[in-house]
Amino acid sequence: MLTMYKGAADQNCLNLLHLCNSFFKLKQIHAKILKLGHQNNPFVLTKFTSVSSDLNAIHYACSFIFSPESEPGFYDTFLFNTVIEAYAKTTTTTNFKRSAVRYYKEMLSHSIEPNNYTYPFVLKACAGMGDMNLGQTVQGSVTKLGFCGDAHVLHATIHMYCSCRNGIEFAEKLFDEMPKTNSVSWSTMIGGYVRWGMSSEAIKLFRRMQNVGPRPDEITMVMVLSACADLGALELGRWAHAYIDKEKFEMRPELSNALIDMFAKCGDVDSALRLFDKMPERKRSVVSWTSVIFGMALHGRGLEAVSLFEEMTRNGVVPDDVAFIGLLTACSHSGLVEEGKRYFDSMVNDYGIRPRIEHYGCMVDLLSRAGLVNEAVEFIDQMPVAPNPVIWRSLISACRAQDQLNLGERITKDLISNEPMHEANYVLLSGIYAKMSNWQKKTTVREEMGQKGIRKIPGSTMIELDNGIYEFVAGDKSHGEYRKIYEMVDEMEKKIREAGYVVTTKNVLLDIEEEDKEGAVNKHSEKLAIAFGLLKTSPGSAIRIVKNLRVCDDCHSATKLISVIYKRDIVVRDRNRFHHFKDGLCSCNDFW
Repeated sequence: MLTMYKGAADQNCLNLLHLCNSFFKLKQIHAKILKLGHQNNPFVLTKFTSVSSDLNAIHYACSFIFSPESEPGFYDTFLFNTVIEAYAKTTTTTNFKRSAVRYYKEMLSHSIEPNNYTYPFVLKACAGMGDMNLGQTVQGSVTKLGFCGDAHVLHATIHMYCSCRNGIEFAEKLFDEMPKTNSVSWSTMIGGYVRWGMSSEAIKLFRRMQNVGPRPDEITMVMVLSACADLGALELGRWAHAYIDKEKFEMRPELSNALIDMFAKCGDVDSALRLFDKMPERKRSVVSWTSVIFGMALHGRGLEAVSLFEEMTRNGVVPDDVAFIGLLTACSHSGLVEEGKRYFDSMVNDYGIRPRIEHYGCMVDLLSRAGLVNEAVEFIDQMPVAPNPVIWRSLISACRAQDQLNLGERITKDLISNEPMHEANYVLLSGIYAKMSNWQKKTTVREEMGQKGIRKIPGSTMIELDNGIYEFVAGDKSHGEYRKIYEMVDEMEKKIREAGYVVTTKNVLLDIEEEDKEGAVNKHSEKLAIAFGLLKTSPGSAIRIVKNLRVCDDCHSATKLISVIYKRDIVVRDRNRFHHFKDGLCSCNDFW
């Protein structure tokens, strides 16, 4: 009779936990468990832990389960797996990931043997921490216990390496040695390449997957679309979109959002907007709205971004901190100073969102781009958090543009003292001295860079043509058709000069004669890519290029004339935004 009563009480607690949907109810059930003496029942404890995890109360559960009054003899593998999983899958902070590893170690200390379900969670925690040394130690235990052939464990190990700096080669080795792969294996490896900016490798692996691997799934396509977005590979992105339609993939929000993001970042923001408009309203999450708002921001369509934001709030979607970053970026790139100030205040006062450093950065960028250097300085002085180097670099660029060179020099020197190995700081200071025509100080800065082994990131431009991606650097002669490319550059220069073009040499930071400076800017990577595009595409078709740095003043002026002379739409994505050149004008209105 006592056994029957105890079993019924157990089941009663389990039923209550199954119906539990609030922290308040969880605390009531906790009291009932203690009253009935079930605090050492592994089935009840495991269910209590699982429900606590769903309610974001895993800390509360562990304080009860692992209290000094608990009996470790009742712990089992399933209980520890539930605890480790709860901490490992939490996305808030790395402290939760560390807790997952801590309970894994406690599991071992109680001589409770892990199983093949334990290690995917532990490796996920190592991935979240980015701790490859710890991950390799865990992998050693996996091998020792004979779980290295388990597909779930192997996928988690590859993901761990893909998430850790300098771990991609270890991931490649594991992937290549897999006796049997599936879509998860390929998606994990493709996602690893995307994570570390190796998008060309991601596309190569995807093409290999099409030849020898399994059918791509939704996660694979999300990763491929992310790679296309990073590369600005519009044609490949369009092919991926057609493939998704052909294979009748379910258009879940994640896939729809990836498509919107890809089209926006590849220069076809109108297609991004059409996709967004086709999404059922019930499927439009704040991520969907934010994706299209960011797209408009990158293309300088600030008023449309503002309109979308207002429509989002009217539809009852509450903007989060990321949505406001997109909105403030739109205001910055379109010179909407007053609107940006108003939305920043609304974020704080109407939505109760505490500004992050990114929001402050957007505001400094907004004021700096508008030439309001003194106001930007005042804003920084009033910030409740210390400005980061990105904010200071935005202000320095404004100082250089507005000829407040002494202020820019002082700030840059402070930056160098705090970040002595960051190349951008030296390039900024060198640029300020060049604009001062103080070649001696500029040379000293360059010499200091050389002594410290610091190199300036070279400018490069990519263009996608005929299923291939071609990259150019300034003065590049590595291409097989470089002679034809340079002949086209010379032709371009001749025609734009006839149209009134005058070379802008102020961005050439070298103490050389003006004539030599003109030669330097004429061989900039974006001009080489445009020349290649003119050679390889049909008359009247659009040319799309991607620049890794901010497009310089000279190339911007030249491209406006090239667009009208050759009757081409030219879309340039630089480090900050998109420039749509058509009929001698640019969508940025010369504000970038």
